[in-house]
Amino acid sequence: MKSYKNHIALLLIAAVLFSIPVKAQVLATKNISLEAARKVVAEAVIYAKANNAPGGAIAVVDAGGNLVYLERLDNTFAAASEVAIKKANTAALFKAPSSKLENSINGGRQALITVGHTFLQGGIPIIYQGLVIGAIGVSGSASAQQDEDMANAGAKAKID
Repeated sequence: MKSYKNHIALLLIAAVLFSIPVKAQVLATKNISLEAARKVVAEAVIYAKANNAPGGAIAVVDAGGNLVYLERLDNTFAAASEVAIKKANTAALFKAPSSKLENSINGGRQALITVGHTFLQGGIPIIYQGLVIGAIGVSGSASAQQDEDMANAGAKAKID
């Protein structure tokens, strides 16, 4: 009889626990819009013109690394667009400048090469309200440093 009462008590407790509604935890995220991506690219182009960049492909990706907007300046080599997209993708997914990862490889962390991303200078995360909402990648200017400088200029664009 005692065992029977224990089983009933456990069933009642289980019924109560399973009837309590469970609230799912949902994370609040932000992502870059097409309009904001165009502003980012416009700032990078202003920097390019002011600093005599001979060309450049400028790509903006969303927080997931997917292409939102791409602009290719005149006199840019053909593969620059692909490289710019990959630099931006790397910066968005790692939430860090692609140069940081390039420097890690150059500093002896060659295992990063096997990850399958583009660890070249010129990809910069775009941060809005403390969150990475996308990234900009630049390729095809006068140098790797100028790629990064153009990307930094774009990443600082006012997108409110």
